Order: sequence, then C-alpha cells, then structure tokens
Amino acid sequence: MYWMNAFRRAGWNFSLDRAVAWSVELNRPLVVFETLPCGRRWDSVRHHRFVLDGMAENARRFDRPGVLYHPYVEATPGAAREAALALGRHACVVVTDDFPLREHVSQIDAVARRLGTLIEAVDSNGLLPLRAADRVFPTAHSFRRFLQRTLPEHLLDRPRRDPLARIRLPPCPSLVSESGVLQHGRTAERPPIAPAAVVGLPIDRTVPPAGTPGGSQAAARAWKRFLAENLAKYPAGRNHPDDDVTSGLSPYLHFGHLSAHEVFAALAEAEDWTPGRLGERADGSSEGWWGMSPPAEAFLDELVTWRELGFTMTARRDDYDRFESLPDWAQQTLAEHARDPREYVYSLDEFERAQTHDRLWNAAQTQLVREGRLHNYLRMLWGKKILQWTATPRDAIEVMIELNNKYALDGRDPNSYSGIFWVLGRYDRPWGPKRPIFGTVRYMSSANTARKVRVKQYLRKYGQTQ
Repeated sequence: MYWMNAFRRAGWNFSLDRAVAWSVELNRPLVVFETLPCGRRWDSVRHHRFVLDGMAENARRFDRPGVLYHPYVEATPGAAREAALALGRHACVVVTDDFPLREHVSQIDAVARRLGTLIEAVDSNGLLPLRAADRVFPTAHSFRRFLQRTLPEHLLDRPRRDPLARIRLPPCPSLVSESGVLQHGRTAERPPIAPAAVVGLPIDRTVPPAGTPGGSQAAARAWKRFLAENLAKYPAGRNHPDDDVTSGLSPYLHFGHLSAHEVFAALAEAEDWTPGRLGERADGSSEGWWGMSPPAEAFLDELVTWRELGFTMTARRDDYDRFESLPDWAQQTLAEHARDPREYVYSLDEFERAQTHDRLWNAAQTQLVREGRLHNYLRMLWGKKILQWTATPRDAIEVMIELNNKYALDGRDPNSYSGIFWVLGRYDRPWGPKRPIFGTVRYMSSANTARKVRVKQYLRKYGQTQ
C-alpha cells in the first residue's frame, strides 16, 4: 500500500518507486491510497480544489492492471488517518511520504505507533536527500557550499518517470469490500471530481478557488511555458512585477504535483547538460557552478538552493515557525527595538482586507487574496511592512503566517516559512545603520521598491483607491 499524502503524482516519485518495488518483490497488487484531510487550520475550498484537481488526474494515471487507486476525501477530522491505519493492517508493507512539517510527521507517527505492519516514509522532496544534510545552515551561501560538495553524488539518482511501465502485478480486490472504513470518507471513483466534493466539509469557505488549476498536467504546462517563454528573461525580469516572468511552479511543488527532479531533468536536456560540466570549486558562488546558461543557473539557485535550504531547516528544527528559531543577532536586535513607537499599527483584519495607507502593499495583499500568490519580490516588501506595522515582532510572525497559509497556494510549506522568517533576519546578516523597529534587520520601503522595480501595471491591476 502506498499512502500518498504529500507527493501527489504518478511519476518522478521515490515513494511510488519504493511501493512498486515492494509489490514486484512480493508479487502483490498495489493500492495507492491518496488522502485529503479536513478540519485543520487553513484548510479551505481553495486548497481542497487544487488537490482535488490532482486526484482526478491520478485516478486516470493509476487506471492500470494490478493497481487500485483510491482517493479519500476526509469528511470528519481524523477519518483519513483511521482509514489508512485500517487498510495498512491488510497490507504486507505500507510506504508513505516523508514531508518535513510538524503536522505531517505527527500524522505518520500516530499511524506507525499503532499499525503493526512495516511502514516506510520515503523522501522525494528535492534533489538533495533530507538526510544528506548534516546540520541547519545559517545562510544560503553556507548551504550552497555544502550542496556543491555533496549534490554531485546524488544528481543521477532520479526517480522513474513512469514506475508502472511494463510492470505486471496480480489483480487487486475492491477496498470497499475489504475494509468498511472507506464508507466514512468521500471517494472520487471517476474524474472529473465535481466542485460539490467540498460541500459540507469542515473547511474555510471564505477562501474561494484561486483560478489556478491543480494536477501534474497543469504543472507540466506551466513548466513548459516558463521554459519556452520566460526562462531567458528570468535574470533581468524576475524582480519586476510588471514583467511577471516568474515560473509559478511553487504551488505544484508544494502539493507534490511536480517533482524538482522532473524540472531539473527537463532543464538539463534543454541545456544539453552533462554532470561533467559541474564546477570543481565548492566556493558557494551562485553563478558558474552548474555549468549552464546564466538564466538556468539563476533559476536553479531558487529551485534548489533556496527551496531546499528551507527543507533542511524544517527537517531538523521543530520550532521553525517560532521567533526562537531566528539567529541570535536577529532575536537580540528585534527585542531591543520591540517597544519602539510605530507610526501605524494595523489589526489582522485590516491587513487581510488590504486596508493600510500603502497602495503598493495593498496591491500585493490583494493579489494574494485574489490569486493565491504573491510576486516573489513584493513578498519581501509585504513581510517587511507587516513587521513595521505590528506591535511586536512576534505579532508580525503571527500575521504573516496566518495570511500566507490562509491564502497562498504554496502556504504551509518549508519554503514559505523560509520567506516569512527571512523578513526577520533568517539566512541574512545585520545591516547598518540601526533603524527604529528593525534594528539591524534589513529594511525595505515601498517608495524605494517602486523606484527600483517596475510596478505601474501591477498597481493598475491590483491597486485600490484610498
């Protein structure tokens, strides 16, 4: 049994590879049991619809002899965990996904303690295995140096594009007849899964679908479009909201509809790249080491360095979403300035409704609420202003986490916690001179941002009249 709950894809997936290998070795059919929990903080129509799109696609992809795909949309909190436990007791082996966030790990641990069957959690998060990193890294530069020393031995170890190709497995019985627990969840036997699948679920209905389709096919379309149209423009245009040349892949990476290995393989093919082009010096430079074109290297620094830096953090520190996880210098300078006067202090409701005095900030918040995404550069400004306009740094953390995880399609992700805590100094260094509220934490202003990057079209699209 493959209990799919993070890497929601039918290929480029080490967890699925492992489950298929067990099925072949033991000559047993494969059950792919994909679960979608409900009732957790920030569960919403927006996030559920995105996952359901992928479930509908997986139902088609896993329609093969010897494989039974069963999507399980939890109707009451905890039911999916109990269903996985009951089904797991019928299995020879249970394989599941090793995703390094607290709520995910606790769910797997709760089942493992009661199961009585071998359960394996498999890492298919990024190019660098989570266990290959030996510590938490304080900066992107230090992590990049480690990557440049360590990653080459793992680059050719890729999951299979289609692990079920040319595989013959015995027929699989109906799960409903084997285990009555499935009646407590909403199954999605035939795609497409209707929007009515979310009716009556204990999820937030105030956050509607964002208009971005979920699933591996949508992810592949977004990736191919970026590769063909925007990669060459990426280094010069990625910071300019008006240009909008970013990849848009983060929701697909977060929900497991897309693999970093798949992206890297396609990029390497487009660049006619071989491992022999890797640089020999592990000096932490963000340019030149990959042996690819400057646009490809700039993109890989985001996909690999910055994304996986966050994963190593959440895999090793349980306090990744708390003030105490900040570097000592940042905690000290923010504490020293915690009582500095604030010209503006907004409530969570005012932030959420984009009702500040700052038109550019309001535009960024409007994009987040409307589309479930924030332009990468404006995400930094968005966070810095929340720090400036809340009563304390701890309040700022709470506001950023709440708004990001509630509205962003890539929220509740190790990488999104990296972005939030970068605002308060994580992965950064002290910057002088000292400023009120910020101390030596890096400062940003809307006026300087508007001078540095192109935002006129962005403001016309998302701006609000004050």
